[in-house]
Amino acid sequence: MIDRYSRDEIKNIWSLQSKFSYYLNVETAVCEAYAKLGIFPQSDIDELKSTAKFDLGRIEEVEREVKHDVIAFLTSVNESLGDLAKYMHVGMTSSDVIDTAFSLQIQDSGKIILNDLNVVINSLRKLAEKHRETICIGRSHGVHAEIMTFGVKICSWIDILKRQRVNFANALEQIRVGQISGPVGTYSNIPPEVEQLTCENLGLKPVNISTQIIARDYHAYFMQSLALIASVIEQFATEIRHLQRTEVLEVEEGFGQNQKGSSAMPHKKNPVLSENLCGLARVVRANSLVALENIPLWHERDISHSSAERIIFPDSLTLVDFMLARFNNIIENLVVHKENMLKNTDKFGGIVFSQKVLLKLVEKGLTREEAYRVVQRNALEAFEHDGNFKANLLEDNDVTSRLSKKEIEELFDKKAFLQNINVIYSRVLDC
Repeated sequence: MIDRYSRDEIKNIWSLQSKFSYYLNVETAVCEAYAKLGIFPQSDIDELKSTAKFDLGRIEEVEREVKHDVIAFLTSVNESLGDLAKYMHVGMTSSDVIDTAFSLQIQDSGKIILNDLNVVINSLRKLAEKHRETICIGRSHGVHAEIMTFGVKICSWIDILKRQRVNFANALEQIRVGQISGPVGTYSNIPPEVEQLTCENLGLKPVNISTQIIARDYHAYFMQSLALIASVIEQFATEIRHLQRTEVLEVEEGFGQNQKGSSAMPHKKNPVLSENLCGLARVVRANSLVALENIPLWHERDISHSSAERIIFPDSLTLVDFMLARFNNIIENLVVHKENMLKNTDKFGGIVFSQKVLLKLVEKGLTREEAYRVVQRNALEAFEHDGNFKANLLEDNDVTSRLSKKEIEELFDKKAFLQNINVIYSRVLDC
């Protein structure tokens, strides 16, 4: 289960108070690096770390005047330090603080998303095991194809989501980078060793090269991984919506005792949770396009990316966390109508067994083309006239001259479609 506190946690990570706390962590880590290199007195830095603080109200007051949030932040911190302020921000530029703190915020948020993915995959595993042999119809183009199991359908979801977990973990690891390199990234006023020690202290890797900022393809790749998660959740939610349609009614979202589906029609039970997920996926995908637009900046840097990132990153991370929690709730409370699944496989006298009949007739000596014509004729007659495919076969001389009644009956065995289900399960669930 994913509780609401993870969303509160992500929200807190991206609050103004938290943002400046990350800034302070970066600044003090730089001071600590200087001390380890013997450039600053360790005793002074120990005192600085225990003394340094900021006041959000003071930052906002100063920013109204200077129009620069990092300067306003440093002003507030320096007011708490007295003479120790001389050790703050030495050789650095604002982006050293902003981009490195940004990476820390992404890392802390990403760990929550990874946990969410694990929870959802575990819930899907339970559902798949429960319905390993729950017979249902597979569809292509929205049309009945052949028999499968509902568990196999869920295995497909698990496989997709496991792949997105790997993809997201890779993106999260790639963006686990920081920079402390000064203006245009040339270390003109700060030793590269300070960057190395600072990043180690913060649990980051020094980026290979920065141009006063960390290149935004890192961030775009990470946002694409979020968009992929949102999109596959939409894929699953769309399937649930289709399967809840009245004429299908194979699954339903859980419906509370006092829940109401429509202000006008008391009979309605709508897949509103899944519809919500489909809508939110569009927002996350749109945000990922903004991240791509942030890649081309002027020369070594500009700040056209900054304003957009302050929206798209907290919003997308919060939304994906919410989407995973909501989807997990749907899965845990999903109503599966086994009887309807079974009934749908028998529509029109089992026309979905057409390939079994086709192959058997070929085995008995008909060419594939001849067998196809015979089987299609009987299947379409049943489909177009609400008839019975099996009954048609039993009355067709082209069929009965080659197949006995017993042989025809045996071709309509649903279990025959399930003989390799365990192979699929071993590939998906045992790896």
